[in-house]
Amino acid sequence: MSELEDRAHPLPHSTEDAVRAEHGPDTEQTSSSSYRLAFTDRDFLLREELRPVRLQLELLKPQMLMDEAGIESTVVMFGGARIPAPADAGLARTPALAALSRYYEEARLFAQVMTRRSLETDGRDFVICTGGGPGVMEAGNLGALEAGGKSIGLGIVLPHEQAPNRYVSPDLCFNFHYFAIRKMHFLMRARAIVIFPGGFGTMDELFETLTLIQTGRMAQVPLLLFGREFWDRIIDWRALAEAGTISDEDLELFHYAETAEEAVAIIDGWGKPG
Repeated sequence: MSELEDRAHPLPHSTEDAVRAEHGPDTEQTSSSSYRLAFTDRDFLLREELRPVRLQLELLKPQMLMDEAGIESTVVMFGGARIPAPADAGLARTPALAALSRYYEEARLFAQVMTRRSLETDGRDFVICTGGGPGVMEAGNLGALEAGGKSIGLGIVLPHEQAPNRYVSPDLCFNFHYFAIRKMHFLMRARAIVIFPGGFGTMDELFETLTLIQTGRMAQVPLLLFGREFWDRIIDWRALAEAGTISDEDLELFHYAETAEEAVAIIDGWGKPG
């Protein structure tokens, strides 16, 4: 709302009444929780019955802020939080995890290229979006920052403390309580989705996206799996098709890439004949 529109409104702004209520007279009645304005009453907002309202708020806040930032499309990067940067590969918990550190570098390079493309649209399109955490997510946000652009981080409250990585753009760093709403925000603006090796969370995001595309609930977009050797060892795609639980055509819903250059080429060739 503009300042002119705000002044022209005939009724008091909610902010004004919130301040008035906070600094009003201190009596037995005004001290009662029932007297608090509903929208400033934290205990009320956190009640079980208010879950639908909280779901709506969690959907609206990132939506409104990204709209205000002019973001129209994103490039979503999923991948393992435990994958180390190459310089830290020696500290990895397993040799296999250390070997996967090469994908940290590819994620960083890929994010750089996409962010340069985003800057050509004044930061409206191809904006890098990650889960905001460490590992591959950190690499994506780092690459975007190195290219001089902004990037999104969609965090989630977990039992163990986890701060967003320091490369997420602060004004595009969000925190979620509801996994379902977070997933919606990952996909609502997605123009391409790239998935690096990872664990349960990465698998969840991969199969959720594949299911939405397979069932026609989401438009088909470039869906790239980095690291064919990893994915083919973890998931026997051909066995699923041979069992009939998926169709042969479903194996065409995703593509493999090993390098940032290959991934960019696939995205650039998307929808073109041949």
